[in-house]
Formats: sequence, C-alpha cells, structure tokens
Amino acid sequence: MFRSVTILLIIEIASLTATAEDAARRQSRGTTIDIGSRRELFVEDELIDRLVGKAELRLHHPIPQEVVLKHDEPWEGSGTVYHSIFKDGDRYRMYYAAGQLTVTPNGVDAGTHGQFCCYAESDDGIHWRKPALGLHEFQGSKANNIVMVKQKVGDATSEPGEPAVFKDTNPDAPPDARYKALLPANRRPTDYRRGLLAFKSPDGLHWSPMSDKPILTDGAFDSQNLAFWDAEHGHYRAYWRYFTKGGYNDEQVWNPQGHRAIRTATSKDFLHWTDQEDLQYVDSPSEQLYTNQVKPYHRAPYLLIGFPTRYVERGHNDGPDHEARASAGVERTRHWSASLRALPELENRLWRAKASERYGRALTEGLLMASRDGVHFKRWNEGFLRPGIERKGTWNYGHQFIGWHAIETKGTLESAANELSLFAVESYWTDNSDLLRRYTLRLDGFVSAQAPMSGGELITNPITFTGKVLWLNFATSAAGSLQVELQDEQGKPMPGYSLDDCEELFGDTLDRAVTWKTKADLSPLIGKAVRVRFVLRDADLYSFRFNE
Repeated sequence: MFRSVTILLIIEIASLTATAEDAARRQSRGTTIDIGSRRELFVEDELIDRLVGKAELRLHHPIPQEVVLKHDEPWEGSGTVYHSIFKDGDRYRMYYAAGQLTVTPNGVDAGTHGQFCCYAESDDGIHWRKPALGLHEFQGSKANNIVMVKQKVGDATSEPGEPAVFKDTNPDAPPDARYKALLPANRRPTDYRRGLLAFKSPDGLHWSPMSDKPILTDGAFDSQNLAFWDAEHGHYRAYWRYFTKGGYNDEQVWNPQGHRAIRTATSKDFLHWTDQEDLQYVDSPSEQLYTNQVKPYHRAPYLLIGFPTRYVERGHNDGPDHEARASAGVERTRHWSASLRALPELENRLWRAKASERYGRALTEGLLMASRDGVHFKRWNEGFLRPGIERKGTWNYGHQFIGWHAIETKGTLESAANELSLFAVESYWTDNSDLLRRYTLRLDGFVSAQAPMSGGELITNPITFTGKVLWLNFATSAAGSLQVELQDEQGKPMPGYSLDDCEELFGDTLDRAVTWKTKADLSPLIGKAVRVRFVLRDADLYSFRFNE
C-alpha cells in the first residue's frame, strides 16, 4: 500500500511539473501567433493552448500498398537503401544506394560488388522504371541506371553508397547546379574520419563535385546525410549523423561512442556551413536514431517534417539496455529471448549475428518528428511506421527505412482525393535483392486532433490570420460532428461566431469551409487576435487554414 501511494504521489508531482513546464513554454511563445494564410497541422503543439474533455492528439500510421521496386539488377542487391524521392515537374525522380549484402552460414559478405547511386523515374509516383542511361560501366556494359560511382575528389574518395539527392529550388542556383547531392567521403584508406562532399548536376544525371574537399567534417556520416534549400528562411539546411559521445575520429579504428544522433547546420552557398547544433527534442528520451529524413512539408513549407529511423537492440537476457558486442559467437546467441527467436527467418538472423551480434538483434522502424525552426523537434515516441505483421523480410535491421521524402500522388480509391505516398525498405540483406514498398497516408494526415463520441475540444493560443474563410481537413463518423467557435483573447465568443451560430460539419474531406448562420466572411477579423475553439464528436481534425 505504501509503495502504491508513493507511486501515485510521484505521478501527481510529475504531472504538475509537466503542466507548469507546458504553461511556461506557452507563455514564452508570446501572446499572439501570426499564421497568415498558411496551413496548420497538429504534428507539434505550437498553436495549442489546451485540450478539453477526451480530445487528444493521435498519431496515424501509413497503410501498406504494393511493392514498387525490386532491387534485383546485378549491380543492385539486398543492401540497396537510402532512397531520395521528389516530384520534378511532370515526373517523379528517385535516387538510391545500390549494393549487395550476402548472408551465408559464415556471416555477412559486403564485397560482392561495389556500391553505386542509381536512378529511377515515374509518371505518377506509383509505377517506377529504371532507365538504361549509358553513363557508367558495370561488368562490361553501360546498359544500367547508375548515375554516380566512387571517385577521387581532391584527396578524398566519394562513397556513393549513402547518397542524398534533391532538386535545388533556390532561385539563385546556377543552371549547372539545379540538382545537388551530398555523398560521404573517406579521406584516406587508413583514415576512418569522414566528411561530406557536395555534388552538382544540370539535369540530375550528370554529376560533378562542387569542391575539392569535404564541406562538413564534424560527424560520423555513416548513414544518409542530407541537405535542402529552406525557402522560408532563405538558406540551405543540412542534417547528418553523429554520435553523442564522439569517438569516431580515431585514424586507426572506427570506434563511435554514445547514441546515434542528428546534427544540423545552415549555409548560404552550400559550401560554407555555420550554426552547427545538435537536434533538441521535447518530451522524448535519448534513442538511437539512424536516419533523419527531414524536409519541408510541401503543403506547409514552414514546417520541417522528418521520418527518422529508430534503431533498437532487443531480445537479450542481459536486459533491455544491453547493447550487442561488436563480434559474437554461438554462445551469445544462446541467450536470446524467445520473442527474438520467434521473429521471421531465425536462421538468417543467426548467420548475421556471426559477423556482429547486433546484426541479428537490431530492429528498425520509422518515426515522425516536426519542427518550425529546424533545431527543436517534437518527436513522436510511438512507432510511426512499425515493422507490421510478421512475414519474410521484416522485423530486421534495415527494415522500414523511410525514403526521403513523402510525395503527393493520386488516391488509391477511385475518384478519391490525392494522398501522400511514402516508401520504405523491406527484405534488407535477405537473398539477393531487397524491396521498396509504397505506403499511403491522408494529406496532412500524420496527426489529428481526435475525440470520441462523448466529445472533446481543442482551443488554440491567440492567433492572427489573413483570409476570408476558414477551411478544414477533417473526418467524422456518420453520426459524428465538428463545430468551430471564434473567441477573443480572453476566451469570450465573438458575436456571430459562437458555437451555437456554427453550422455543424460532418463528412470526410480535405477542404471544407466553416460557416456560421449570419457570418460567412471573416474579413472583419483579419489582423485581430482570435482563439479558435474546435469541438469534436467522433471526429478527427488534421489541419486548418484561413484563406480566400
């Protein structure tokens, strides 16, 4: 009994502390937030003053669809990963690292062939083709889709096995650098300190280095490291891998220390980088994050959304905090838990563990995080793209690495609205090829403000806006509803915009206008501080915006 009371007191104190911290954070934001006519999502809580009743923020999960690519070409294989995907005019482009990881009873062989950066394209973002580009030779032929190979750049050597490619939307970017890429580099064969090399291209196919030396050197870089033009802030922003305790700058031994983590910096010219900072997270534990996949969300470009990969080692009797040894024998795997042994393809898992125990025990999945400033992120601790139902090629190290980034495609259901397509790896280091599967999600549908039939409310901090109409992206049940009240700064309903005046909304749509009985035009409220009160019954609200 005493222990139970103590636990309750600890929980109550923690709750009060968290409430005080939340209040202080809201106060530090200032009294009014100007959102103009931009679309606001609920992936973080910048605008939220409070949730009332049974309302909550609910994380949604992508829905698995078809396999869009099988990486089975002779120059590809089961080590193919790190996909960059974006829309470019009337077509979609994809770049990825092609490689083979051969798993045998003797362990893992990564030397079947070298690594390459390859290219695919699509007319709809769903059906993809690998064009024969004729650029680089593989086994005596140029009939392949390879766009970048290992090459000398000054005293460094580029590594095409971890590419990140993007279309540069900077209006001042010269024609020969409309496409850019970051590749890791090993400066000398005996020097395991790494850096990032910058590449440019006029057409996305023919690439050349932008500098004769790495542009970033403070990091581990043993993952997909990326950059993009941030139009909202007028600079380039990069994100890359580092370890929380360093240790990777030993010239003889690769010996990183601490957790896999993410660092960022900004640049005006893509070559000289400043303002290096480690990412900071609100209400999230320190976890191993393998990739970051951060990019402006195309429907709300002020918002940076990332799909980092969570890396976790499971199933050892030493406990959940045990980390696998760099090398392992049969004796170590005998201590694996029943749950780990029950996962798919145990034999393959045991073979991988002969090279390193963590190769057999590590599991990966996709997470969701979001930021307005590029440094402070709200990271959702629950899995965003879980490993899913157990089947061949799943629940292993390398599974559910989400490509960089989500793209908008036509709806899966006939005559339905467009949706988001995300792409993730499965069957990593299984057989001689791995797969890229498409997943779908509602536009803006990462997180919703949700309430059951018993009801709940979300009330915003005071905002100012530009626009005559309030548009909502929402979904209700057949019996559910959503209503909106506009309040002054003190929370008093504005005349004509009260809850009783609001016409009830129901349905499932990306864009529907809110109407009040006697007030249709919001022009009189432009520039005034307003709180928005959303009242939900068996409904989800995904985003809102004030617009014409």
